[in-house]
Amino acid sequence: MRKLNKGRMLSRPKSQRKALLRTLATSLFLHEKIKTTEAKAKELRSVAEKFITKAKKNNLFSRRILSRDLAIITVKKLVDEIAPRYQERHGGYTRIIKLGPRHSDGAKMVIIELVK
Repeated sequence: MRKLNKGRMLSRPKSQRKALLRTLATSLFLHEKIKTTEAKAKELRSVAEKFITKAKKNNLFSRRILSRDLAIITVKKLVDEIAPRYQERHGGYTRIIKLGPRHSDGAKMVIIELVK
């Protein structure tokens, strides 16, 4: 039993789950809006908000920490463009908008985007 274990498994082993969330976060920061399933978006929300909070510090250490998980282009955009928008905001950087079921398999689809 998975008592008191945080997070969704997303039917993947840990390494694949971590890689999936990293690529989703990269896409979210580059495009500022992506379409994905509801479970992935809810899991991505916590990861993306932690990245933005780290980027708000805007020092060398935070850039090095972010570059371990994200590409250099993504870190640059995150620290230089996205994080300054949220200097006065304490969390709640993303918004999830529910769409409807996907036609092929009926999965719940959503749009996750950065709040302006």
